[in-house]
Amino acid sequence: MPDYQAPLRDLRFVMDEMFDFPGHYSRLPGGDEATPDIVNAILEEGARFTREVLLPLNQGGDREGCLLEGGDVKTPRGFKEAYRQYVEGGWPSLSAEPEFGGQGLPHSLGMVLSEMICATNLAWGMYPGLSQGAADALRHHGSEAQKATYLTKLVEGEWTGTMCLTEPHCGTDLGLIKTRAVPNDDKSYSISGTKIFISAGEHDLAENIVHLVLAKLPDAPEGSKGISLFVVPKYLPTASGEPGERNGVTCGSLEHKMGIHGNATCVMNFDEAHGFLVGEPHKGLACMFTMMNVARIGVGIQGLGLMEASFQNSLAYACDRLQMRSLSGAKAPEKAADPIIVHPDVRRMLLTQKAFAEGGRMLVMYAARLVDVVEQGQDAAERERAESLLGLLTPIVKAFLTEVGFEATNEGVQIFGGHGYIQEWGMEQRVRDARITRLYEGTTGIQALDLLGRKVLMDQGETLKRFTKEIHKFCQAESENPTLKEFIEPLSKLNTEWGELTMGIGMKAMNDRDEVGAASVDYLMYSGYVALAYLWARAARQADDALGGDEDAFYRAKLDTARFYYQRLLPRTRAHAQAMQVGMESLTAMEPDAFGLGFQV
Repeated sequence: MPDYQAPLRDLRFVMDEMFDFPGHYSRLPGGDEATPDIVNAILEEGARFTREVLLPLNQGGDREGCLLEGGDVKTPRGFKEAYRQYVEGGWPSLSAEPEFGGQGLPHSLGMVLSEMICATNLAWGMYPGLSQGAADALRHHGSEAQKATYLTKLVEGEWTGTMCLTEPHCGTDLGLIKTRAVPNDDKSYSISGTKIFISAGEHDLAENIVHLVLAKLPDAPEGSKGISLFVVPKYLPTASGEPGERNGVTCGSLEHKMGIHGNATCVMNFDEAHGFLVGEPHKGLACMFTMMNVARIGVGIQGLGLMEASFQNSLAYACDRLQMRSLSGAKAPEKAADPIIVHPDVRRMLLTQKAFAEGGRMLVMYAARLVDVVEQGQDAAERERAESLLGLLTPIVKAFLTEVGFEATNEGVQIFGGHGYIQEWGMEQRVRDARITRLYEGTTGIQALDLLGRKVLMDQGETLKRFTKEIHKFCQAESENPTLKEFIEPLSKLNTEWGELTMGIGMKAMNDRDEVGAASVDYLMYSGYVALAYLWARAARQADDALGGDEDAFYRAKLDTARFYYQRLLPRTRAHAQAMQVGMESLTAMEPDAFGLGFQV
């Protein structure tokens, strides 16, 4: 069975040494509860729970899948018991407000736990995964009665939540949805329609499921301006707040998927189900974005968890598997052959996994710190800055980490060779599970349009300048540090080029908005590589400062990995920059019917 050890030492390096989370927590209201001892206890117990409870269920859940019988879904063996332990351990309430039954700890701690869950059993983690987003949407936009009815149940894990957007004929273009909401005399609404691809839409883990559903009222304007949001529970709550009458919402079928087999991906049918308006009529998309932004960061964490798990098992295999001799002479002459970790190409793949996983962890925790400030910061200017930076980084966290996460899990299969293609080793499952992360909660293309079109160009690059200015100040401060010269000089040049490329695309887009779409994915990937370069430079500085103690091997490995990232992975920015600058002509020159096979648009 594949193994996993939560990367606690690396987490502490990122949290305590790079980003001073102890000081950060001390400045948050109620953050004095997040003492180093409490944080360590959470990390240690989270590591134990995910390794001992979730990991053993991962491969079995993948093989067994979910079973739909009479409208009810049975999850794989062990999933329900694991969820019971998860709730009893207080994990769902970790970062929620005490007034709704939460523990009031910083949101970043919940994100650390999410990485461990995604690394050990992604399919299981998706059942409670959307509940926090559903709770956030109701906390920000729900009525007091809705908060009283649903929030505590969601926070404590007694009920779970879903997000019901996609329909058979529309995915990203939500203005095309056909689900309808007809007002009733009792101020409820009758919801009718079909939603697809609903993760954890039906299951046997919790006693009730709270669906947040996008639908249109009879008088709704056309397009996305006519979307409203409704809360539609599986069981209508009684006056005492317990599950009562079964609502008119059922699972019509389960999707047969490439991966995440242990999670029920449902077609959900709403047949005059009772729903209750959340927020104002026709303002549902703005409400749902509260949930979607949480989910997008969560999907980026899925990419991180999967590549960390793949790296750990790849490393163990590479140290154990004997094949051939090193080209420079035997490294293990007492054995029949050398372990494959001595071969340069295997090193390349392992270091690619390591650089992306550790750099991705830095990016996630940088974003997590911003989430804490947005949610709990007391200074308005600090909150505004954090919110704008988080908006900029969210599509990068989601799309970049899932793109390189898929690459890293693929490298894991390659390191195992033919054994990587065989189910028992668990490497191919991670590839299959990772593939969906590039699609759901907005494809890479959609995230790229969001980053370049909305987050950067819409405010003339002002938000981007906040981030590049931070990088510039770091480069200035370290410009005379001879140890960091190999990192600072290329980072400084890329940081300047980032702004120049943005300006160039913006000028082209003034004449043709399609230039944004032509450049967007290359722009996002370029942005991701530069963001990780900044964080790896910070890690190198921190590691260099820490040399001379008992953990020199750990810190030297950080410097070596930073050097690999800069020399072997960061040059990919050149291809992305070149592709961005040539514009859209080669993309649009060919007419649709010239693509071949006689198809016409």
